[in-house]
Amino acid sequence: MRVAIAGGGAVGTFVANDLRAAGHDVLIIERNPDLVARLRATIDVEWFVADAAEVSDLQEAGVADVDVMVAATGEDQVNLVVSLLAKQEFNVPRVVARVNDPKNKWLFNETWGVDVSVSTPHLLTALIEEAVSIGSLVRLFEFEGGEAQLIEVTLADDSPANDKTIIELGVPRDASVVAVVREGRVIVPRGDTMVQAGDEVLALVTRTSEDEMKRILIAPT
Repeated sequence: MRVAIAGGGAVGTFVANDLRAAGHDVLIIERNPDLVARLRATIDVEWFVADAAEVSDLQEAGVADVDVMVAATGEDQVNLVVSLLAKQEFNVPRVVARVNDPKNKWLFNETWGVDVSVSTPHLLTALIEEAVSIGSLVRLFEFEGGEAQLIEVTLADDSPANDKTIIELGVPRDASVVAVVREGRVIVPRGDTMVQAGDEVLALVTRTSEDEMKRILIAPT
């Protein structure tokens, strides 16, 4: 997979290193030539000195041939422009954008070409909630501009889902239980997989199916 990353700062280079280690072809687009000169020898990826918010520069960098565009600069306005150009001008299949200011998260949606937005403060909040919440729904991650979400529920003792199989839960058509975590072990669920109190149930849901999944997994208050 070929991935282009806009921004050669700490976030962009960390992502680039991880993707390169996983065997992917990585291009970093960074407008600061001094930064590129300093980092070029330290990271085994392709570098391109350019302004990722300019169509001509993206064209010259070869963004039309990438599978994923990552807008990882420290400026939200730049990340939005990069995302929009990648999607509309170069038809990049997958666009991932970094959100620096949580107040701007509402802008990072399909209107701006963003398939997945990553807001560190929101992720931290979700992880904290996931660590301490039993019997409540925690939204871990958003996809497709918020139209789909990965949620987690740790089943309480009074959960209506306890001691039922996945097929008995009656999961809506536009939702799916993707994993069950039990005593530190990940279970890939099948129709006959039974869930029980204390299980962490992870599911993909849409806006329309979230309330139904909440009803299935959480006792009414």
